[in-house]
Amino acid sequence: MSNNVLAIPIPNLLIAFIPVVMVLWILYRWSVDVNSAIYSLFRMLIQLLIVGYFLAFIFESDNAWIILCVLSVMVLFSCWIALRASEINRKQLFFITFLAIVFGGGIALVVMTQGVLQLPQWYMPRYLIPLAGMTFASSMNSISLAAERFFSEIKRGTEYILARNAAFKTSMIPIVNSMFAVGLVSLPGMMTGQILSGTSPLIAARYQIMVMCMLFAASGLSTAMFLFLIKRKLHNFS
Repeated sequence: MSNNVLAIPIPNLLIAFIPVVMVLWILYRWSVDVNSAIYSLFRMLIQLLIVGYFLAFIFESDNAWIILCVLSVMVLFSCWIALRASEINRKQLFFITFLAIVFGGGIALVVMTQGVLQLPQWYMPRYLIPLAGMTFASSMNSISLAAERFFSEIKRGTEYILARNAAFKTSMIPIVNSMFAVGLVSLPGMMTGQILSGTSPLIAARYQIMVMCMLFAASGLSTAMFLFLIKRKLHNFS
């Protein structure tokens, strides 16, 4: 199969915003929070442009310390964002969240990159950075859902074990649903990107299986660790 990727000229890229403007218009007419949507679009543009240039530099480097710094920043930001919706002060939960994401996301990432892919260099940025981003994001989202549900249950007087189980079940809903839908309802981003770049669909499917296993493991292990560690801190939130 051809490995040529169709380039997207800037004028063509602007066409992508036509349906986006339509949605913004609906948000405005229906008096929904259009400002948040506009702000999120603006942030998306700025962040992706910066990341594009930054990754070009990272991919050309051959320095393990740079990769470790990038991974550290990713983990720290994912910890902070994971607690965005929590009613508890972020600073009180930050260290617990950090340990949980490093534990769950780290195990999943190491197994996939060093066991499944067996990268010649453990820090190969072209593989490690995108996979780490998906892994930590999955852990982040699951912990965010778990924290919100857990403290809601505790606030209602639910005992720890029942609150923990309910929170864990809630946190796993998105990844479980995505595994039900993958291949039938949607072709995930990595698989779609590989197919568009000319990779055999059979090879792309193997990569996607690895990714789904990685995300499931990262979500489950990170959330379980978070809920385990939070038990010892419950007296601080009463």
